[in-house]
Amino acid sequence: MDPARTPEHEPLPRGLSPATVAVAAGRPLRRQGGPVNPPVVLSSTYVSQGVQGPGELLYTRMDTETWHPFEEALAALEGAAQPAVVFSSGMAAIASVFADVPAGGTVVVPRHAYQVTLGFADDLAARTGVSVRRVDVADTEQVLAALDGADLLLVESPTNPMLEVADLPVLLAAARERGIRSAVDNTFATPLGQQPLALGADLVVHSVTKYLAGHSDVVLGAVVTDDADLARRTRAYRTLHGSIAGPWEVWLALRGMRTLALRVERSQATAAELARRLAEHPAVAEVRHPSLPDDPGHERAARTMRGFGSVLGLRPRGGVEAADALVAAVRLWLPATSLGGVESCLERRRRFATESGTVPEDLLRMSVGIEDVEDLWADLAQALGALGAGDGHDGDDDGHSENEGAR
Repeated sequence: MDPARTPEHEPLPRGLSPATVAVAAGRPLRRQGGPVNPPVVLSSTYVSQGVQGPGELLYTRMDTETWHPFEEALAALEGAAQPAVVFSSGMAAIASVFADVPAGGTVVVPRHAYQVTLGFADDLAARTGVSVRRVDVADTEQVLAALDGADLLLVESPTNPMLEVADLPVLLAAARERGIRSAVDNTFATPLGQQPLALGADLVVHSVTKYLAGHSDVVLGAVVTDDADLARRTRAYRTLHGSIAGPWEVWLALRGMRTLALRVERSQATAAELARRLAEHPAVAEVRHPSLPDDPGHERAARTMRGFGSVLGLRPRGGVEAADALVAAVRLWLPATSLGGVESCLERRRRFATESGTVPEDLLRMSVGIEDVEDLWADLAQALGALGAGDGHDGDDDGHSENEGAR
């Protein structure tokens, strides 16, 4: 833990399940008549006379007690020795991970990942001469070869939006052996699905906006590490760059995280059932979900993850026209460009000009929420039925739109 931070919250017994940790971590110390939830403190500055003492607060850009319960709860979920560092957005958290890459250095990133992460890496290359090596994270040998001379390995697993699964234990061990800093974006899997620090990662990144907060009502990010020096430098980066989170947003994220286990359990089970049914539908050319026995990531996900996640990839027969028609035809699924909320969303990813060119033009990314599985299926089935079996064309990999997109 941060040595300057005085104990503020109830310590947890050892050996608790992640589901219990999500509910119990970051609670106020127990006292007669005390609150069971931490308060929101709305103050930009703190009383300070003379030299600031250890653990004392000075100015909210530096630190505020409203961040602490969330940071401690997320650290507990990830099994981290240091409190998490909450940021104003997932991209602010990603930017902090890239901060130590020297000018002219080398970063290894997935060829398929959150498009703005890849855009940030390309922007860094243009400004500082950093070399960006894009790899297929499912191809372990390719990633290992790309590590030679690298300064940072950033991995998504499963990847956004292609759902490729990396062999994280092997890749992270190789990075550590070579003295290369490693970071894992754990947004899709959540800490309930995998704990990358335990697998050897130096840093874990979250778009808190998604599953952790879980209600599509805040924008936040976070970085988690076991390393005290890395945690200190990450907090210093946040202070210097002003990428700080608002107190209400962090309080809402903690409240959302209390139901993380229930939401993920429900959405993962529904996603697996929908994937099974979609794989058998005549209007579907391809469905991706690691739960499917013939999915390329199935064996690896079954070995390294707890559960298979709540995001599906779908390509209807009929290419882009059919994909757009399906999005227009659903009535319960929401056409929206986020994921991890209680509501089910879908979108065609290549409608964004910034999406990776190797993502199929007709790929629909589907984030499964917590609605009843039969209602979600009925909505998809009627939309697919309106398409018919299609013309047998399985997709069109060419073409872009002119729109910028978000995760």
